[in-house]
Amino acid sequence: MILYRPVGTAELELIKQSGYKGFPPRLSEQPIFYPVLNEKYAREIAEKWNVNSTPDRKGYVTKFEVDDAYISQFEIQTVGKSYHQELWIPAEELEDLNKHIVGSITVISTYTGE
Repeated sequence: MILYRPVGTAELELIKQSGYKGFPPRLSEQPIFYPVLNEKYAREIAEKWNVNSTPDRKGYVTKFEVDDAYISQFEIQTVGKSYHQELWIPAEELEDLNKHIVGSITVISTYTGE
């Protein structure tokens, strides 16, 4: 399954440190990791949320693939409009998710608030 993850610069730096092979552990106040199912929704988050809530006013959209058999255990959540779909993966399962990423995480879009 192809998934998208909007991130800020700090999270992107940690992804780079992994060799673009995994996402960093969640912070204690972040109990879930929520990749989204479509690029349109990911772009909205990066442009409207990441740009406005990060110190450097930048947001990025990453794209990655996860093994279908593994990712199928998580239910699709619709959290707004019909295309606002995401998966809710418990933070403690993120390391396991990273092991099921196929290939590398890529940055497909960059947004700035400048």
